[in-house]
Amino acid sequence: MTTPQAPTSGESPTEDPLPHYPFSTRGDRLAPELAELQGRCPVARVSTNSGDEAWLVTGYELTQHVLRDRAFGRSVLAEATSPGQDAPIIAPELLDAMNHLQKAGLRDEVLKALGRDQPALPADWVEGVTREGLDAMVREGGPANLQHHFAEWVAAQCMCRLLGLPFEDHAWLSVRADLDLTMVTPTHEELARNWEEIRVYMHEHMTARSPGEPRGLADRLADLNASQGGLTDRQLSNIVSVLFVSGYEDFAGFLGVAAFNLLQHPEVMDAVRARPETMPSCVEELLRCSVVLGNAIPRFVTQDARLGSAEVKEGEMILLSLDAVNYDPAAFSDPSAFDPTRSPNPHLRFGYGRHHCPGAHLVRRQSDVAFRTLLDRLPALRLAVPPEKVTWHPNRMAIMAAEIPVTW
Repeated sequence: MTTPQAPTSGESPTEDPLPHYPFSTRGDRLAPELAELQGRCPVARVSTNSGDEAWLVTGYELTQHVLRDRAFGRSVLAEATSPGQDAPIIAPELLDAMNHLQKAGLRDEVLKALGRDQPALPADWVEGVTREGLDAMVREGGPANLQHHFAEWVAAQCMCRLLGLPFEDHAWLSVRADLDLTMVTPTHEELARNWEEIRVYMHEHMTARSPGEPRGLADRLADLNASQGGLTDRQLSNIVSVLFVSGYEDFAGFLGVAAFNLLQHPEVMDAVRARPETMPSCVEELLRCSVVLGNAIPRFVTQDARLGSAEVKEGEMILLSLDAVNYDPAAFSDPSAFDPTRSPNPHLRFGYGRHHCPGAHLVRRQSDVAFRTLLDRLPALRLAVPPEKVTWHPNRMAIMAAEIPVTW
């Protein structure tokens, strides 16, 4: 790795060449480059997959500052002249969905569906579909792929039911969601065609609804938008596509990486199995320590500002590595240790302050149910290969195991 120098006031960092971010899309460890930068240069200049430059932030307090301070915003992400992290943005609503929903009067409907109660996803239903996937895995015989039968199965079931999509379409949808969140390898034309297939699917699904008889969140948004007219049909179908793609990929990626981490701590599995009421605390630690971001959370400088030792200029891109931030020893004692009793556990997996992920409640609640069910259904569950032999999909924005071989 090349080593950028920490900039001083009024100076640019010196590097030749800039380190290329992302450093890794494996979920079995935090990239050593991130840990090294965090200790030496927590605001560092990097190059991105798009060929542009950005400031990479790996420090906990600095990340809180960026997420709190209005000098750093998201609304300019889709402007044609803005630096990019990866592929060009097809439409502004793809990276600013919640603001578009708010302006159209639809945001509250999404927050209600994703909130603490989640009426579309009752715990007994989530437990049932989790057992269904695990039962299928047992019938298939071991070693079997936990990523497929648990992580991807549960995420697809939850997102299809939430949005009201037919589950029999989940394989078609997941293949396209996977491609959409793959960096570097697809051409921009391939990504645009792939996205249009997803968008047209969502548009046709909502067009076929019976008004007043919603099958799920997608139909409720379509009904509300028909009466309020805040979004065009294309904007709405883009946003519903974002809800599925980001929801499915992020949830399936987390469940897989978290399961991989949990399987390396059989003593924790035994302790939680004996006291299932401690699972929420265990989920919080899994959220903190699981390396799930293949890229980073982008923000843009809206006015010249100072960020740590760097002078950042209007229009420049900031990349927040929440994976690195959650390993910052300035915020977490012994951050490399997996401690399900860690308290407090102020991780930034879902952002901070006004920039808080609307899907946080869904991931917390459904992960709690899914992992309780996993431990109960398969008390002898274990990895069938050494951890270093687990393979990972390359170049994924949401880090995902290609296969987690297990036996029981």
